[in-house]
Amino acid sequence: MKKLIIIIICILIMTNNAVQAQTGTPSGPVVEIKTTLGDIDVKLYDDTPKHRDNFLKLVNDKFYDGVLFHRVIKDFMVQAGDPKSVNADSTAMLGSGDPGYTIEAEIDYPKHYHKYGALAAARTGDSFNPERRSSGSQFYIVTGDKYTGRQLDEMAHKLTMNKRQAYFNALCRKNESKIRELQASGDKVALDAYRDVLIKETENNVKDGPMPEELRRDYTTIGGTPHLDGQYTVFGEVVKGMDVVEKIQHAETGRADRPKQDIKIISTKVLK
Repeated sequence: MKKLIIIIICILIMTNNAVQAQTGTPSGPVVEIKTTLGDIDVKLYDDTPKHRDNFLKLVNDKFYDGVLFHRVIKDFMVQAGDPKSVNADSTAMLGSGDPGYTIEAEIDYPKHYHKYGALAAARTGDSFNPERRSSGSQFYIVTGDKYTGRQLDEMAHKLTMNKRQAYFNALCRKNESKIRELQASGDKVALDAYRDVLIKETENNVKDGPMPEELRRDYTTIGGTPHLDGQYTVFGEVVKGMDVVEKIQHAETGRADRPKQDIKIISTKVLK
């Protein structure tokens, strides 16, 4: 009888471990963000180590204490992390503050994506930041919206086109001297042929295809912001307190999407 019980327990443990492996539950430390509207617990992904370690450093340094959720857009996201927002005047324009550095991008799509509750790093736009480096401190939590299958197909194709353009631009920068040489020669046929070579290389390395099924399921059921995928580093997710995030996203906002009543991060701490 004892042997039977032991066998059953072992099977249950193995089954539980197998389910965790199949679902791909990410590992990582959990941080509590205590706000004036309640507490939010976020898990930081171990496979985005630069962002994980930076966030933990800022938490331990009490960097976020007193920082506001300075940008809130319903059905999109809530954003915080600007040190200039601490004790900021109600007329102050916020969103440009940081610790004085940026973080190398750790974009890992489709493994990490902008589902409801995703934690991601804010950044400046591609024109000034082609490497898509993240802000040293500003982050956002996704609320987003739900989408139809057709909308997701269109977004997946657009994402592929954006990735191809980014890949092609990088190729052009890498081969700039060759391109300039052909331009200077005035040989348009040779220049067009070389362009076709770069386009072919781009298409071979950035394939078009449907959005992965797990992403489609989440975006049609719990929602998110799929149009941001592949462009910003997702480095964690909310594991407790999305009700608080909902309160924040429904706050009345004024100029530059800043809540009219300040929503403040009181403190942060590492839970485990």
